[in-house]
Order: sequence, then C-alpha cells, then structure tokens
Amino acid sequence: MFYDAGRNQHGLRHDPFKALIVPRPIGWISTLSRNGIPNLAPYSFFNAVSTDPHMVMFSSAGRKDSQRNIEETGEFVCNFAGWEQREQMNMSSSTVGPEVDEFLLSGLQTEPSHLVAPPRVKGAPAHLECVYMRTIELHSRDGRHSYDMILGEVVGVHIDERFIHDGMVDTAGMKPISRLGYQDYAVIDELFTMKRPR
Repeated sequence: MFYDAGRNQHGLRHDPFKALIVPRPIGWISTLSRNGIPNLAPYSFFNAVSTDPHMVMFSSAGRKDSQRNIEETGEFVCNFAGWEQREQMNMSSSTVGPEVDEFLLSGLQTEPSHLVAPPRVKGAPAHLECVYMRTIELHSRDGRHSYDMILGEVVGVHIDERFIHDGMVDTAGMKPISRLGYQDYAVIDELFTMKRPR
C-alpha cells in the first residue's frame, strides 16, 4: 500500500506510522516543578543524539508538565524503563494535573540525584541526570506545530552494578522495554553481535 503522509488517509483503523518506527526506547522522564512537586512520565519519542557531549532528546505532543518543569528549572532525569517496573511505568503515563506526584500515583519510591534536583526512580537499572539545553518546535511544511523536542546534556550516569560484567553493561540483563505501535510494547532479553566491516 501507499498513502500520502501529509493527508494521512491510509484507510487503516490507526495511524501506522508509530508501528513502523520500532522499537522505540522509552525515556522515563522525572522532573520537579518550581514548587517542588515531582513529576514522572514515559516518552517513546526519545533517544540519544550524541556522545561528545552526551546528549538526549525527547519530544512531546502539546506542552506537558515535563516540558514546562524542564524549561522552568533547567533539569531532568531519564530513568531506565525495565521489565520489572513495566506496570509502574504504564501507570505513570496517566493524564493527571500538575499537582499530582506520579511517583506516589505509581507506587514508586525515589532516590536522590547527585548533580541535579529531580529525583530518580528507585530500582531502575540506570539513570541519566540531565541539564536542559533547548526546546525545538517541530513544524510541518505548512507551518502546523504540535510537537516540541527537548534536548538535554547528560551530566551524570548511574548504572546498577548488577548489570556490569567484564567491564561491559549487560543491556539484555536489564530487559529494557521498548514501544511498538498502538498499545504494544516489547522487552529486549536477547541480543546478537555483528562486527562492522573494515
């Protein structure tokens, strides 16, 4: 099949775009409001964008609490979303007001960060402490704007020692959750290695 992506008239029950760009890692973003209220939300439009400096991005449809808190305070944490906390991760995606602490809502405990103020998700296999760099408005060719991309520099990295073996991170052991299309997710528990050609 073929369809014009601008018109988005594909004839399917749901937009297939998100089901094709898979798997997408989940950025489980924790922030603090100016008033000190914790916020936690998962974003599947998330990824690393560079290693020198270490930078990550996530994008959000509409101006949500995470974006507002980051722009107002300049800090956030990317918490690793692993299999063991999948239910809490899903619960933290609830649409609630800015006065609601999603850590409490999801039954999660916090632990302090080292270099930024927002708390980390206790029990997550890894965390990236980040400082806000900039927001980029994502406009279509005809000028429509519904998404913003938030860029942050990683200033601190936490890795649970259980997942470090022989000087390498055991990514499969962490069982990272990835987002597929619709309401579907996958867990990575098997990997394979291929050497790059010279």
